[in-house]
Amino acid sequence: MLKLEDLTLRLHPADNVLVVKRPLKPGVELESGSLRLTVAKGIPPGHKLALTEIPAGARIIKYGQTIGFATSRILPGEHVHTHNVELGAFGRDYAFGVDARPVAYHPASAMRHFQGYARPNGKAGTRNYIGVISSVNCSAGVSRYVADRFRGPDFARDFPGIDGVVPFTHKIGCGIQPGAPHELLQRVTAGIARHPNIAGYVMIGLGCEVNQVHLVSEAHKLDQLRAGEQTPTFLTIQNSGGVRKTVEAAAAAVAKLLPAANALKRTPQPVSKLILAENCGGSDGNSGITANPALGVASDELVRYGGTSVLAETPEIYGAEHLLTRRAVSAAVGQKIVDLIHWWEAYARANGGSIDNNPSYGNKEGGLTTIYEKSLGAVAKGGQSPLAAVYAYAEEITTPGFGFMDTPGYDPVSMTGL
Repeated sequence: MLKLEDLTLRLHPADNVLVVKRPLKPGVELESGSLRLTVAKGIPPGHKLALTEIPAGARIIKYGQTIGFATSRILPGEHVHTHNVELGAFGRDYAFGVDARPVAYHPASAMRHFQGYARPNGKAGTRNYIGVISSVNCSAGVSRYVADRFRGPDFARDFPGIDGVVPFTHKIGCGIQPGAPHELLQRVTAGIARHPNIAGYVMIGLGCEVNQVHLVSEAHKLDQLRAGEQTPTFLTIQNSGGVRKTVEAAAAAVAKLLPAANALKRTPQPVSKLILAENCGGSDGNSGITANPALGVASDELVRYGGTSVLAETPEIYGAEHLLTRRAVSAAVGQKIVDLIHWWEAYARANGGSIDNNPSYGNKEGGLTTIYEKSLGAVAKGGQSPLAAVYAYAEEITTPGFGFMDTPGYDPVSMTGL
């Protein structure tokens, strides 16, 4: 008879399921003290094994939290997954701030450093890029043409201090609706321009679009570059005389930025200047007990040094949002999380979907049964630090400490906002 502890994990004393560490074959007998279990059917690693009998309708408990409800009677030793578990609804105790604890900051004398690029605004970059930013989809081709001028071995040889000239393009901005959609695009565009990894940039529009380059500049005060020129270069294809002339003008503007950007050197920078963006990818039944908690520890350490860590993907904290509200530094911060959850619920309903239509097929194959379970593992990336701020999508991150940004669960879009 095999030891239960060698083949499974019980994550919390209240759990009525165990996480399987290695494949279990049917008929395998497991013991722990006086407890005896017989595996009913084969169970893959990362999946769940019933520790006790779970009546139909009863809660499935993992991490000490509800991850779903039994659709039928589940006996000890049975596989617990989508065939016998449903999501169900349950109330969450948001209890704003009850679990918030003061950050145990490291003393200034213990500050750690990384080799980064100091920027005039006090921030520090980990890379050194020149950006060619499109304000509208119509100028995307021009931005790519410009960036293509600065590729290859000759460029790398002549400008070893620059990581690259990068085009930032998208598919909107022309007839975009004024209001929230337009403001969101402006935040993204301005955020790229202000990013500490961007030494300088050129912004290119068409000329007749809603998302005018000068409106982006005025709304977000994009009045200074960090390499060479004091005034950013804003071009439009129509005012420049067509595509060819715009490419030439933009390429010339980029060329002016290169010497100063190339001259920048890495210097020791305090880790308090780092902002860690956290995002899920390819989660399975082991993510919430391995990589995610490890990242949570790193997140807490960064916060203790005065740095910033930001969790994201609102649909993927669904069912675990109460763990964040309970760590909020104020009721106002906690309420922002609740409001985001309600917004996403309403948005999903309005589009004929459901926010709980998750996990994905791959998540389920890896052992995740419900969005509640997936969310509990995802939130582990945020460590235990108090929740200091909640941000709109692509909003500038200004508050040190642990924060949350409202983004979708689609990774490329989520990471763009962060």
